[in-house]
Amino acid sequence: MEIKRSGTQPSQRAPAEHFTGMVRIDPLFQSSPPARAAGAYVTFEPCARSDWHTHPLGQTLIVTSGCGRHQRWGGPIEEIRPGDVVTVGPDEKHWHGASPTTAMTHLAIQEALDGVVVNWMEKVTDAQYDTGSPSTEKGT
Repeated sequence: MEIKRSGTQPSQRAPAEHFTGMVRIDPLFQSSPPARAAGAYVTFEPCARSDWHTHPLGQTLIVTSGCGRHQRWGGPIEEIRPGDVVTVGPDEKHWHGASPTTAMTHLAIQEALDGVVVNWMEKVTDAQYDTGSPSTEKGT
């Protein structure tokens, strides 16, 4: 058994190569094999968002505060609020982030497959973020 005390793991700024705007990651846990789950709080400032991406074994997001947006490839932008649970299927292309005016924090839980938890893709354009319109390029 292990107890990780609150405040003992430093916050990290999310890498600009995979996120737009100010995003903070507060790691919570990372399993050791044979377990493969990891979890973190992720806080997006207004208008901040992830790039399009997939997870080989899917992802669960639990919104804890604020108001955010989530979109799967080809679908509408969905508003997400505290208490909402978003289940993303394996290899489902999607993005998530804050609303234009309100920050949003969610608990992100995902599992690794052969050491891979996420496959990053292209940036979410301002037009996609504003309208939810899919890119004219083919999705994966």
